[in-house]
Amino acid sequence: MSAKKTAAATLEFPDNKLLRALSGPHAKHFARIEQKLNVGIDMRGNLVSVQGKDRERAGAILRALYLRLVAGESVTQAEVDAEIRFTDEARSHAPGAIKTASSRAVRPRSPTQAAYLEMMRQCPLVFGIGPAGTGKTYLAAAFAAHMLHEKRVERLILSRPALEAGERLGFLPGDLKEKIDPYLRPLYDALFDVLGEAAGRLMEQGVIEVAPLAFMRGRTLNRAFVILDEAQNTTRAQIQMALTRLGEESHMVVTGDPSQSDLPGGKAAGLNEAIAILEGVEGVGITRFAEKDVVRHPLVARIVAAYNRADKSADNSADNSSGKS
Repeated sequence: MSAKKTAAATLEFPDNKLLRALSGPHAKHFARIEQKLNVGIDMRGNLVSVQGKDRERAGAILRALYLRLVAGESVTQAEVDAEIRFTDEARSHAPGAIKTASSRAVRPRSPTQAAYLEMMRQCPLVFGIGPAGTGKTYLAAAFAAHMLHEKRVERLILSRPALEAGERLGFLPGDLKEKIDPYLRPLYDALFDVLGEAAGRLMEQGVIEVAPLAFMRGRTLNRAFVILDEAQNTTRAQIQMALTRLGEESHMVVTGDPSQSDLPGGKAAGLNEAIAILEGVEGVGITRFAEKDVVRHPLVARIVAAYNRADKSADNSADNSSGKS
């Protein structure tokens, strides 16, 4: 609203109902674009006037979001932020959605997420590395569901270390499923979000298997999509065992945040070594996410940034102390 009213671009949207959805509750989507691009947006009937230096970019964002609504997709604040991110990277709009089920689709919400999806299309083995909230596991589950929907794989196998570094489950109460469920819950959540009720049915049929990492030993996984989550908690032996399970026409995605390892000393030894050894190997792709790629609540990005600054400050203090001694 603070933008100069000297030049304007006028957009026409034929469906007033969709236009109301485009503007968002109390016009919060328009307000978000105004805030981020320093433009002014006014709506009269089915016409939208955009004023300010970035009016063309804002117009491109509005048109892209409107096309999502026409296609039957929803538009939330997250989708608005995603389109803004993509135009920050000089793209006209976000890449198309991937189908995860007959009535469900998922879109990348940042350029790095788009690159991650493209890498999963091209490479049998992909590492997704970076902080919490960047969509590493969620997008891996979405692409796995897409591959299943397209009948390019026959089953999904999702795994993670069940306990920090050790997988010692014996002392926990309950049967095996009750012991491991709390540690695999993030994988369940991602699956049910991208597949809906079909996830439960596919798990009952054995098409989707969720298991602790120890259960991978001795298996060869053919025509499967495998996700190894929380890989920062794997030892060298564990991650090497998991990577060598890959069979014919299979794909694997390994996700983790090296800064959040529960291994002794807090070092993601197995994951870091695997990346160092395999980077540049044909068929292996590595996507590195950063704090700017966080797509959860905006506060999560600020939390990640604050901790990164604190870690750097602590490292500098330690270096100064060692230098003085």
